Amino acid sequence: MDISGTFNLKMDPRKAWDLLNDVAVLQACIPGCKSLKATGPDSYEAELSAGVGPVRGAYRGSVKLMDRKAPTSYRMIVEGSGAAGFIKGEGTITLVPGATGGTTVSVTGTAEAGGMIARVGQRLIAGAANQMLNQFFGCLGKQARVSP
Repeated sequence: MDISGTFNLKMDPRKAWDLLNDVAVLQACIPGCKSLKATGPDSYEAELSAGVGPVRGAYRGSVKLMDRKAPTSYRMIVEGSGAAGFIKGEGTITLVPGATGGTTVSVTGTAEAGGMIARVGQRLIAGAANQMLNQFFGCLGKQARVSP
């Protein structure tokens, strides 16, 4: 399944980059995130609660950031599992200065789901992923207004 989105943030690319690499901000903004802990350079362990349609549950997994090119892009690899199934994904986050100021963030990637989660259908999974991205970037915009 392909996942993509474009988001406009009212902050310069450097500030957006800093927020996208701040563990506390990520934990606060990832929908359903219960914990996000560094396990090494650019590697994290995550615990979150999420649902797709009627399938809800707790998930544990890992996040690895690779190919970092500050402040313009990085690649993210995510793996997680729980009682309702598993998800694996890879995506690229790209930041460019916006045409009228601010920053345009593009997210492109692929995800694979298995177990009960996959049985609810790709349409529901894609919709839930897009909703989570919208919530995440909405929160990130709010974080920019309260961070120094």
